[in-house]
Amino acid sequence: MSRSLILAIDQGTTNSKASLIDASGNVLTEASRSVNIYYPKPGWVEQDPTELWHTVLAVIQQVLWHQNPAKLAAIAITNQRESVLIWERKTGTPLGPCISWQCHRSEPLIDRFRRDGYEMAIRKKTGLTLDPMFSAGKARWLLDSIPNGPSRAHAGELCFGTIDSWLLWNLSGGQVHACDVTNASRTQLFNLHTADWDDELLGLFGLPRAMMPAVHPSGFIYSFSHPMGNLPGGIPIAALIGDSHGALVGHADLHPGSIKATYGTGSSLMMPVSSPILSEHGLSTSIAWGYQGITYALEGNIYITGAAVQWLAQFLGVNGPDEVEELARVVPDNQGVYFVPALVGLGAPYWDPHARGILVGITRGTTAAHAARAVIESIAFQIYDVFTAMQQDSGQPLHVLMADGGATRNQYLMQFQADLLGIPVIRSQVSDLSAMGAAYLAGLATGIWQSFEQIESLPRPHQRFEPKMTETQRNVLLKGWRNAVYRALSTTIPA
Repeated sequence: MSRSLILAIDQGTTNSKASLIDASGNVLTEASRSVNIYYPKPGWVEQDPTELWHTVLAVIQQVLWHQNPAKLAAIAITNQRESVLIWERKTGTPLGPCISWQCHRSEPLIDRFRRDGYEMAIRKKTGLTLDPMFSAGKARWLLDSIPNGPSRAHAGELCFGTIDSWLLWNLSGGQVHACDVTNASRTQLFNLHTADWDDELLGLFGLPRAMMPAVHPSGFIYSFSHPMGNLPGGIPIAALIGDSHGALVGHADLHPGSIKATYGTGSSLMMPVSSPILSEHGLSTSIAWGYQGITYALEGNIYITGAAVQWLAQFLGVNGPDEVEELARVVPDNQGVYFVPALVGLGAPYWDPHARGILVGITRGTTAAHAARAVIESIAFQIYDVFTAMQQDSGQPLHVLMADGGATRNQYLMQFQADLLGIPVIRSQVSDLSAMGAAYLAGLATGIWQSFEQIESLPRPHQRFEPKMTETQRNVLLKGWRNAVYRALSTTIPA
């Protein structure tokens, strides 16, 4: 029987998903389970590693329930990035929570490193701004919370891992401790120029190399599945890739000058570049993907986008993002009301972890509909800021924005984004583009597809939004947004 199906797993911040994808790039079936997020203290965000794994296992069983597992050719994994955990190598038992990428508990350590003047050296090696979002500070906190943690780590008894490593460990039955280059590049421990863990950075953060996973290309046969439920053993685990990187591959426009935005809990704008760029406008350099060499990416990370809409829905007591969109459409404009969603600080291009969310421009005539409109528009404004920084850093005009992610279902948001940028926005109609990108890489690694050119020829349904706003209207809105951001920042910035 021909093996032609790819099981694509997407472990995200709010959901674990799985899908089966065939050799034509069609999604045959998919399943999703929500995952809990815990907030034990202000600024602290964590998840239960065992729960994350169990939700992944559940969606795997669900998608295979009505399919013949004997047709599986490969397993692909894409995951929330920067979130980190430590587990015991001998037993596979997590030693503490999975600390979320949104968590700021490592802020005191990061602030100390910044005061001590380490930021530029770290940026030159890793391409990343010194910020609590990245994994290294979180891992240091976890190690300090484990009894005899540093000595046990030096002895090789503990495993450090991002979510891709954790899922690989479990799917392989505890046989393989590894991660891919994209996830490694988001830890602030990985040297972009040597493509390896950096001993100086490991020493700075106090993390022994003995606890670090092996690093491989994104498309690579890492191991083979351990039998569990209706998932058979022996299936190649052939791709690991961070979710934003997976979405970039999923768009299959893999050339310098292309740019995509993933609209999720937070958002990431990413464009492939030929070599690492040291940003002068608040962006990061990461690895876009690894397959037959390394492709780099210029990236801007926004902490809160779709999560702001979820927050407002809870705050207003309405039933989710769809009702927030309906509410926003009640009014013709924002009436000068702006929302800056600095609920956990601001990411690119400002990088101010101490900024706090504000709603400005409120008058006696302001309604919940104006607030809803302001929250949705805040997503597009933040994307605009990063998009502009990318044009400045890359030195080239960007003519189209490719869009993906759950928040792109919001028709008003997509049209407003095109209006604000003054260029077309092309929305992917694939429900999980990160999983599709991971599947493409697994298919390349196992011979289902022979080249990126073959993948580019596969059909990809999309919808195009053309800008309609005048330049005068755009400038008025942007002026109001900049004023609101200025008020939200913990320190003033140049005009």
